[in-house]
Amino acid sequence: QVQLVESGGGLVQPGGSLRLSCAASGSVFSISVMGWYRQAPGKQREMVVMTTRGGSTNYADSVKGRFTISRDNAANTVYLQMNSLKPEDTAVYYCKANTLNKEYWGQGTQVTVSS
Repeated sequence: QVQLVESGGGLVQPGGSLRLSCAASGSVFSISVMGWYRQAPGKQREMVVMTTRGGSTNYADSVKGRFTISRDNAANTVYLQMNSLKPEDTAVYYCKANTLNKEYWGQGTQVTVSS
């Protein structure tokens, strides 16, 4: 089993920045891919970025050049640095971890971009 705990959401003005954190615990050695999804009101959950243990990353086109994922393997934590935030980035952000045969989700953290 893997447990994921997110932190770092909040309210920010357009053009501002936030950093999200996701701390993993439990069977962390079994995690192969980790990253972030988001879900805006009335919309489907969508991938923001995922990264492999080897460092390969895949960003959604909508966040390329603005968001950066980083990974601290020693602390079993991934971070999402979000810059130049836009109102359309408003959503609940979920951390996700994949093992060989299972997916795990965090509880979500709200990000609101508004003036």
